Amino acid sequence: MAAALRKTTESLARELVDPTNQAPSWTEFEWRIARAAAAMQGVSSLLRAGLRWQGPDSWHRFLDEQQHQSILRHLEIKRLLAEIDSLARCEGAAIVALKGAALYGNGIYAAGERPMADIDLLIREEDMRATARLLERCGYEAALASRRHVVFRPRISKGLTGHLGEHIDNPIKIELHTKLAEELPIETVDITRFVLTHSTPGLNPYPSAASLMLHLLLHAANNMRARAVRLIQLHDIALLAPRLRADDWEELLAMRPHGQPLWWAFAPLCLIARYFPAAIPPALSVDRDTMCPWLLRNRARRQLLSDVSWSNLRIAAFPGLEWSRTPLQGLAFIKSRIWPTREARTELSESASHIPGAAAVPWYGISHGARILRWVFTHPPRVQTLLSVRAALTQD
Repeated sequence: MAAALRKTTESLARELVDPTNQAPSWTEFEWRIARAAAAMQGVSSLLRAGLRWQGPDSWHRFLDEQQHQSILRHLEIKRLLAEIDSLARCEGAAIVALKGAALYGNGIYAAGERPMADIDLLIREEDMRATARLLERCGYEAALASRRHVVFRPRISKGLTGHLGEHIDNPIKIELHTKLAEELPIETVDITRFVLTHSTPGLNPYPSAASLMLHLLLHAANNMRARAVRLIQLHDIALLAPRLRADDWEELLAMRPHGQPLWWAFAPLCLIARYFPAAIPPALSVDRDTMCPWLLRNRARRQLLSDVSWSNLRIAAFPGLEWSRTPLQGLAFIKSRIWPTREARTELSESASHIPGAAAVPWYGISHGARILRWVFTHPPRVQTLLSVRAALTQD
């Protein structure tokens, strides 16, 4: 299974960038695994439009259905964003629509090309009550609060459906952020002040193309650290990059969270350069190289998408340890994995309860000590990856 995930993921990534005329010579099992890979990487609709070959009928039907479902979800998300915008103007709440919503707003994608599992919104702390109130008027309620955001879910929901990839029946979550920050893996990188500059009520765009690129790079960096990056994230950056002018790149490089250069950007830029070689100016990756930790720099130059994405089947004991900038940070990260705080354990448990089908996999239900032993001795499969594979194998 692990070998098939790696094989199909890398093949589909190459086909997305440089399509060939010949379908892969895969077994029936590999074609099914390819469905899981395409869904986890978020590129099913792009493959449907870009592949020059059709493949087996079951594969073609899968891509057709994913494109159809992506368009349905896009239309519903577009309607919901319009409603949020209207209510936010009435409430006087200034909101920045993040990531996928911004990319669609900038015309980078056509309807349904890019999947959106949820809607990410950035607000000021003082606008939290007003924004929560307007989301309730949209039929949503707060379902989960973490250090990073508050998750709102539809008040009337069809439950956890567990469909593979995109489906209109999968609930559209709204994640409400009051800051944009990632732990890499211990050091917090906070870029909120570069994005949250608007005071105009309603939905607002990013202040600039550079601030959008900054957020996309940081989000990709954190997901690489967690072995959860998706090909669609690299594709986002590759499509946005040609739109940046020289002064946009200068603005980006001048952004220094906590007074530090963008050392963490080297790894995602390196990965993007591997799959989209014409997208990023060469001088940019060289500039980021100078401050990148030695171990991360060397690993980033060798890593493939299947190493640092959901297509990596195995749970790592210390995912992203190489992102530590000092030995003390590395030790602190190891400690956080072995002895997580009560808050971290609670967040994990609550998050797991919202993963469709997670109860069928005996991982989140076992003790943390038992999980540590399995990290060391058995290399267990990742729950989300295993659920996607199971869905692909049982799909008609």
